[in-house]
Amino acid sequence: MSNGLFCLERPCNELALEYEPGSCEKKILKEQLKKAKESEIEIPLIIGGKEVKTGNMGKCIIPHDRHHILATYHKAGESEIQLAIKSALEAKREWEDMPWEHRVSIFLKAAEMIAGPYRAVLNAATMLNQSKTVYQSEIDAICESVDYLRFNPYFMTQLYKEQSLSLQDTWNRMEYRPLEGFVFAVSPFNFTAIACNLVTSPAMMGNVVLWKPASTAVYSGYCLMRILQQAGLPDGVINFLPGSGNKIGNVVMHSEWLAGVHFTGSTDVFNEMWETIAANIKRYRTYPRVVGETGGKDFAFVHQSADVDSLVAALIRGAFEYQGQKCSATSRAYIPESLWPKVKDRLLDETSSIKIGDVEDFANFMGAVIDQAAFNRIKSYLDYARCSDEAEIICGGNCDDSHGFFVEPTIILTTNPKFKTMEEEIFGPVLTVYIYKDSDLEQTLKLCNETSKYGLTGSIFAGDRGAIVKMEKYLRHAAGNFYINNKTTGAVVGQQPFGGGRASGTNDKAGSMVNLLKWTSIRTISETFVPPCNYRYLHMEEK
Repeated sequence: MSNGLFCLERPCNELALEYEPGSCEKKILKEQLKKAKESEIEIPLIIGGKEVKTGNMGKCIIPHDRHHILATYHKAGESEIQLAIKSALEAKREWEDMPWEHRVSIFLKAAEMIAGPYRAVLNAATMLNQSKTVYQSEIDAICESVDYLRFNPYFMTQLYKEQSLSLQDTWNRMEYRPLEGFVFAVSPFNFTAIACNLVTSPAMMGNVVLWKPASTAVYSGYCLMRILQQAGLPDGVINFLPGSGNKIGNVVMHSEWLAGVHFTGSTDVFNEMWETIAANIKRYRTYPRVVGETGGKDFAFVHQSADVDSLVAALIRGAFEYQGQKCSATSRAYIPESLWPKVKDRLLDETSSIKIGDVEDFANFMGAVIDQAAFNRIKSYLDYARCSDEAEIICGGNCDDSHGFFVEPTIILTTNPKFKTMEEEIFGPVLTVYIYKDSDLEQTLKLCNETSKYGLTGSIFAGDRGAIVKMEKYLRHAAGNFYINNKTTGAVVGQQPFGGGRASGTNDKAGSMVNLLKWTSIRTISETFVPPCNYRYLHMEEK
């Protein structure tokens, strides 16, 4: 065994490539996109490092070209889930006994593979499977994934350095053990990087993982899983289980070996998971660690002193990048009456210039929403607004699913601050604006704080420092990630640890040491060098 006291320096964030006209990276990516579209693949489960095929099939399609099938994939059933639990537990002892520096070396290698030779492969998979533009895919699938794989090892070493006080005759130590059992990771469709973090952060700490990817992101998930395997991940440490969330979750959460849940998805699903875990609490060998990041109804609150140009840029990027399918997307805005005329002209002019279409056309700013269900849900909100006397669609509002699931960037103006599209998460390219009287600043701040059950992200815009102080105070609990004069999206690993409270999740801050701590069970070891030889204390020598 090595006896070095190894350390990792704090890494730098991976820089996004620009994909400029004529650039080498653009040429390589275009070739990879073409290659991926020309070959339909068959995706198996991966259990204990082996490919498992069930014959119960699903399809991976291109959302902006809905009739194009990228892959078919096998779905896990009860027997495969039980096999995955068995395989994970068998792999657990050797994995948790592996020296930490060898565990993290695997993930550091995966980071270099994604940043280097597999960059175009993972980018193309994400662009096609999730209809992300080149920039959105680059900052997600590449930069953020690489950042998680580099920063989390560094955070782990910082966590290991946290030790208790020792005295001269006693040496106190803290051992950061993995959990007893397995971690169930459930990843969403919208960020390849979230999937990367959900499965690798518990594994990095010595845990074994059962991974259920979103059914609409199996293709990019499989690509990520293959990279981890090629980086040297031992068999059974992470088990790849596409399939029905209800079927997989029902088996997993009835297992006595469930030690943790790492989840990103809807609030309703997360609530159901909590209820199931609570109902089965007596089954488990330990209390499961439950970590979740769920929904958002993210706000932009504007003061009369705000700069119009930077505000409009932030609203458009925050609301419409990746078709508004970010839990952090700006979906409601509060704008003062005095500023609205200028904001409106600029906002409508800029929004009307947005190009939507095939993400292989790098000139497009938006692609398609993820599937038919999402398209129908978003359309229902637009139809509701169109028929309401409390709202007006002032930009966009059209939908077309004939070729792909396309929804125009839409701006709704409402006279009701509690209008449906101000309160409910839509998860699409829809921004609702409420105009308030300048004199009603404090009252409207209270409205903003109380309107939504969520508490994920929010932003304020002002040039007046006193106004910034006031707005920050009133909105203290309204957002776990709070931005001043910037959009509500774009948290960077190591810079803005991500997560929110209220109905937005447990706020265990992905991209920080806080998240890693959830995947450990600390053992305190206290060694006394010269222990007492009898039970008597000095005060006992005299009455």
